Amino acid sequence: MTAIDHRTLAADPKAAEDRRARRIARIGKLEGWFKALGLPFMPPVLRLVAGDAPKAQLKDIWRLLGVPLTAIAGFLLLWSALAPMVQTSLGAIPGPQAVWEQALVLHSDAAAEKAKEADFYARQAEKNAALIAEGKSDKVKTRAYTGKPTYYEQIWTSIQTVFFGFLIATAVAVPLGIVSGLSPTANAAINPLVQVFKPVSPLAWLPIVTMVVSAVYAGGEGAMSKSFLISAITVTLCSLWPTLINTALGVASIDKDLVNVGKVLKLGPWTKITKLVLPSALPLIFTGLRLSLGVGWMVLIAAEMLAQNPGLGKFVWDEFQNGSSQSLARIMVAVLTIGLIGFLLDRVMYALQSAFTFTNNR
Repeated sequence: MTAIDHRTLAADPKAAEDRRARRIARIGKLEGWFKALGLPFMPPVLRLVAGDAPKAQLKDIWRLLGVPLTAIAGFLLLWSALAPMVQTSLGAIPGPQAVWEQALVLHSDAAAEKAKEADFYARQAEKNAALIAEGKSDKVKTRAYTGKPTYYEQIWTSIQTVFFGFLIATAVAVPLGIVSGLSPTANAAINPLVQVFKPVSPLAWLPIVTMVVSAVYAGGEGAMSKSFLISAITVTLCSLWPTLINTALGVASIDKDLVNVGKVLKLGPWTKITKLVLPSALPLIFTGLRLSLGVGWMVLIAAEMLAQNPGLGKFVWDEFQNGSSQSLARIMVAVLTIGLIGFLLDRVMYALQSAFTFTNNR
């Protein structure tokens, strides 16, 4: 094709319109994923770039991006104005700038602690190499660094703890929910227990869990610590109920025609559950999982405070006990961190729901 042919094709309004339509169609296919990832403003931005109804796209961009950013800016201004008016035993409530400064300090402290750890292992390796060179291999020792955990390590500990408790809760709640949804008799047996234990606070579970774990578990070197297990099991006991209830509801609500098909085909129990029950109930099961993970994340902070698991809950408690002039700002850094991680965990679960369910509820 000659250069003239290319220019003619580029100048062809129909060809240009076809290309634009294909781009807009591709954007439409990605819209659900942008929403699942917490970026609902991206499709109208991309459509605006593609030239699709600019006025309508600008309206959507303002609603999905401009309004939230304006609300956040208003919140920060209100926080800055009102914070100095409230005096506490630790001084005035810190404003956004003071909280940001402490976030940077925590980052610097984490970097310094990592440098200390690297230096410790370098000196240990050097010392052991010298002992080996002198023929004293029997005196070589390897010790683990015992410095204080950094803020990022505490975040990671909390995430590990909540997922461990959440996985146990899922392993218990989903099978019980399936049994409860399939059998009215089983539902009659399980439902009273759900109604009694569902409202129990983590602060009530924690002493019982602490005594049971202390009695039956002896965590050795390299094993999970007791504080980790206590926090995780408390998360399990408080977070399994939404998944159990939603699973039972989803299973009980499956299309009766599907149940009749299963009877006609004489499907076995396992085949019936995997081929008919679970695919139909999956949207509600994922809704329960999202609720359970959110509950577990809230419960975890209180559990870590009292169990002294070295996560964000313990960080907040230690700063409260510390009582320094920077403690309140650091606690607020932790509060914002907890909120942002909770949002990201929910987005992860929503993305998984979008990937594994057949609904268009996105």
